[in-house]
Amino acid sequence: MKPGIHPEYRPVVFRDRAADFAFLTRSTATGDRTVEWEDGTTYPVVDVEISSASHPFYTRTQRVLDTAGRVERFERRYGHGRGER
Repeated sequence: MKPGIHPEYRPVVFRDRAADFAFLTRSTATGDRTVEWEDGTTYPVVDVEISSASHPFYTRTQRVLDTAGRVERFERRYGHGRGER
């Protein structure tokens, strides 16, 4: 690696405020704020909007879309069924 062109790789806390979940990992991301972690050390914190604790795929709370209703509405609007032109 070329010296001086890569960002600093260091421990950072990523915090999902919606789910009250945080995890410590290494990253090049930077944050303006800091937080004291469980080990008593202060780390930079990056707030994220979604994480594995709040994403519907991981929490198994996905909503099922009403695709049949959308198809029926489309057919009513344009006056033909599937396969017809």
